[in-house]
Amino acid sequence: MPDLLAAFRGPVTCTRAAGVPALTLSGNSAQAPGGETTLAFSAAQLPELPDTLHDAVVEQLDDGQYRIVSAPGEWLISASAAHLHSDVAAEFYRAIPPRPAPRGKRLFWRAVLILSASRFGLAALRALRR
Repeated sequence: MPDLLAAFRGPVTCTRAAGVPALTLSGNSAQAPGGETTLAFSAAQLPELPDTLHDAVVEQLDDGQYRIVSAPGEWLISASAAHLHSDVAAEFYRAIPPRPAPRGKRLFWRAVLILSASRFGLAALRALRR
């Protein structure tokens, strides 16, 4: 039974390289939480893939065997490893919102910026620094 490794929504860019990783698929994930997803394969031989796929689905068949299914066709790839990277920044900041700056720190930096707007203020800041 194949295991779903990644599902992409929309266009998927296929990038080939001479080194490792040999093949990288980049696009928007169709799975939660969505966002930019990259799937990299470490493979010795690559199938003839087009430069762009649409709504691609990647399944792991056996150890080292993967199937890429998209509208133009289906490809099998033998890879020693597959690395899935998802951008989770939006989910992270939704769960843990940033902490507001303390009032004292905001007042301090406001004063520094006001002083730095004039020659006299810059001279005063330089004197305080010494």
